[in-house]
Amino acid sequence: MPKRNIVHVEIPATNTGAAGEFYKELFGWKITPMPEMNYVMWEAGSGDEYGGFPQVSDENPAGQVLVYIDSEDIDEDLDKVKALGGKVLREKSEIPGMGWYGVFQDPTGNVLALYTSLNP
Repeated sequence: MPKRNIVHVEIPATNTGAAGEFYKELFGWKITPMPEMNYVMWEAGSGDEYGGFPQVSDENPAGQVLVYIDSEDIDEDLDKVKALGGKVLREKSEIPGMGWYGVFQDPTGNVLALYTSLNP
């Protein structure tokens, strides 16, 4: 079975810029604004952990931190989610220039995401 590393973590924010500054000051994270996406990327000190601050919305409610897990085949993994009693919330979708993702809910109600990088 392939490794299933956590590759990205999203922390919803009502003000993505302010959230970036908060975590930069708190943890020393490197912050990169992406205004074209109303998104702020963060990189933890070791450079191996990444994530972002999406704008709070119905899809990204406050308090619902979204963990992305590496996937070699998102469609296959989402089919398996359904077979195991989970629910697909977003089919495989492209993040232009970055890769693809899909979002699912496990049988308990936890929401997680899958991610395949354009440049693994």
